[in-house]
Amino acid sequence: MNQSKQIRQLLEQVPDPEIPVLSVVDLGIVRDVIWTDAGPEIVITPTYSGCPAMNTIEINIRAVLEDNGFPDAKITTVLSPAWTTDWMSEAGREKLLAYGIAPPKKGEKDKHALFADPPRIACPHCGSKDTEMVAQFGSTACKAMYRCLSCKEPFDYFKCH
Repeated sequence: MNQSKQIRQLLEQVPDPEIPVLSVVDLGIVRDVIWTDAGPEIVITPTYSGCPAMNTIEINIRAVLEDNGFPDAKITTVLSPAWTTDWMSEAGREKLLAYGIAPPKKGEKDKHALFADPPRIACPHCGSKDTEMVAQFGSTACKAMYRCLSCKEPFDYFKCH
């Protein structure tokens, strides 16, 4: 197995601190693994430029790599192009749904602009589209809070952007 593939497999073990069922690879924030004379360089992009989890993610990436024989790994954060939910893996979207968070649809732009009519999002619990947005922001800035009018359960929707 080549070293880039080995590192990507290791990074699949690094959970997102805010949504622990997703790895940093599932989330799509790992942009590239580059080999230099000094060792591997991991290029990451935050989901939001002010994402409070990025420091923890970087620490966790470094720890997994050090524990597996890559003590000199460099981690570089790039902001452009900006992260998009289109970079999430299909496996990551399925994990979100199983966890009770409605995943974003690939290729959709955020329809959650203030004062706009929010989209009907299928409930991750019962599948009904008889839902309503309760709050523009859910448990984190990247999610909106919804309520299912059929099963009465609240749920987060991971907003497209």
